[in-house]
Amino acid sequence: MIQSAETPPPLLPWNRPSIGKEEIAEVVEVITPSLTFCAAPNALMQVGARPVFVDVEPVTFNIDPEAAKAAITDRTKAIVVMHYGGHPCDLRAFRKLANDYEDAAHALHASRDGQRAGSVGDLTVFSFYANKVLAGRGELVQRARLLGRHGIDSSVWQRHGSQSTADYEVIVPGLKYVMPDVTAAIGVHQFAKLPAFTARRAEIAAAYTLALADLPGLATPIVLPGVEHGWFLYSIVIDPSSSPLTRDQAAERLRTEHKISTSQHFRPVHTLQVYIGTADRPLPVTETAAARQLSLPCYQAMPDQHVERVITAVRALWGR
Repeated sequence: MIQSAETPPPLLPWNRPSIGKEEIAEVVEVITPSLTFCAAPNALMQVGARPVFVDVEPVTFNIDPEAAKAAITDRTKAIVVMHYGGHPCDLRAFRKLANDYEDAAHALHASRDGQRAGSVGDLTVFSFYANKVLAGRGELVQRARLLGRHGIDSSVWQRHGSQSTADYEVIVPGLKYVMPDVTAAIGVHQFAKLPAFTARRAEIAAAYTLALADLPGLATPIVLPGVEHGWFLYSIVIDPSSSPLTRDQAAERLRTEHKISTSQHFRPVHTLQVYIGTADRPLPVTETAAARQLSLPCYQAMPDQHVERVITAVRALWGR
């Protein structure tokens, strides 16, 4: 179905007016933050699950464990957590809630309280942009591998040799989700560079924080004790009540006057067209963060002179 801008959101199983109590009871719910990219909620929608959006913590912008706990019902099957910008969420709290799925796309090489992001959830997704690696534990991993190779009960490598390549069964209706060999080869070599990449991002983040922390109305990221940050994002928060500029004004002037691109992470999922009306609880921290957050350039190949250029430009906007 093609939707125009005027087309209302589709009536999904949980918001159709004619749905019966028995049908509602069968809807699977998955708790997730709205302050995230749409990829995870989209995946939930594709399989007929209902995303239950909960608020985030005001300091880290990670999903709030207490908010997640309060949203659990007898239909809850999993909690999707995302480590916002590379700052790991409260891993111990969510392990206690028996989380079933963890989105560690932002948090490669990050840790909290001695636990690496990706080591706590029953199933974890890491992202290398074009390179996706699925890692986890036990039967869930085997199930994922099975579904990712057309539901075939053995891999092609297992079938080469003394076994016939046609000697296999399709035991579930899977699809093809295997990583291309070239992509995997690149990923293996990039992984060896991950500590250096993370260290460079941390250097850039430290330079930004040192140079920008005194600007009124501009808050730099806070790293909680016991956290090794991944620095996928360096997000400042601009409070319009005490800053000379709003977030949008700062972004526009950086772009037009200084030729510096910034990003906003993220537009809350519950405000996107297909998800309008799906949030059944207030999300004040999420909406405030989305209106004030601005991500400055931060990547491992960024030279020092570019870091200084960003710092100089931001301080100039504040008249410093």
